Amino acid sequence: MKNIIITGTSRGIGYELVKLFSKAGHNVLALSRNDLPIRELNLKNVNSLSFDLNNLEDYETVTDFVKSEWNDVDILINNAGSLVNKSFSETTLSDFETVYKTNVFGVAELTRIVLPFMKNNGHVLNISSMGGVQGSAKFAGLAAYSSSKGAVITLTELLAEEYKETGPSFNVLALGAVQTEMLEEAFPGYKAPISAKEMADYITNFALTGHQFYNGKMLQVSNSTP
Repeated sequence: MKNIIITGTSRGIGYELVKLFSKAGHNVLALSRNDLPIRELNLKNVNSLSFDLNNLEDYETVTDFVKSEWNDVDILINNAGSLVNKSFSETTLSDFETVYKTNVFGVAELTRIVLPFMKNNGHVLNISSMGGVQGSAKFAGLAAYSSSKGAVITLTELLAEEYKETGPSFNVLALGAVQTEMLEEAFPGYKAPISAKEMADYITNFALTGHQFYNGKMLQVSNSTP
């Protein structure tokens, strides 16, 4: 039984991840600004907290929970994401700040406060995008989103280097298009080839076993190249 923290759990991939880990018998702390969808599932071994990556006080609730309930953490999955779809000329500084605060700064801060509780053989798994991978096909209108996902890849590589002697392991998955609510909101009518449940299946297995084979790696999870 693993202790697993997941962000962005109110819908999409994060929502499916919580259900899969719970079904497998693991303890899950589900973090999302809207914690109602997970609470309504009433799943065994799952705790849900209302959590905003942009609110520093919310990080204290995570620390308090781990100290009082678990003592340590096996896996952290930084899944939450923010997406703005605008032409670059219309994308404001505020848009960039909003996206980077969630997709980069939030990932860095949550990782920083969870690390003291992580086991040496633990796994920090960051969720990026093919939009952040050099050479991959890019969607117009995602200057803020895709560049932030590129930053997450570099951050993951740097943390793996910094903690390579002590652990935990750090890896990042660059996902291709997945049929989620966020994708539908950004690109109405676009149909992705992979469902949130299918991608969650893959991520679940990788989170549990990927660190045995990889550290500091970016893996492209897409059925097209680039």
